Amino acid sequence: MPANPKYLTPAFWPRFAKITAAILGGYFVSVTFHLALASWFNRPEVLMTMAFSGFILWVILMVMAFLAKSGWKIWGIYILLSLVFSLLIYFGQTYNTAA
Repeated sequence: MPANPKYLTPAFWPRFAKITAAILGGYFVSVTFHLALASWFNRPEVLMTMAFSGFILWVILMVMAFLAKSGWKIWGIYILLSLVFSLLIYFGQTYNTAA
C-alpha cells in the first residue's frame, strides 16, 4: 500500500534539511550533551555510559527531527542545544582546571 501523497514532502530542500538534522544534528546534540556531563562529573564513567545512552539519545533525536514540521526549525533547535552544551563544556573545563 503506497503512502498518501499529501503526507510526503515534494520539495528537495525541506526533506534534505530533515534528513541532515536527524543524522548530523542529532549526533552533535547527543555528543555535546554527554561531553558536557563528562566535563562536570566523573569523566570515565560518563564516557562509558555514553556508549549506550548516546546511541539511544541519538535515535530519539532522529525520530523527533522527522516528526517536526520544519527541518530548518529543528536544525535551529539542534544548533542552539549544541551551543548551550558547548558552553557547559567550556565552563566545566575552566572550572575544573582552576580548582
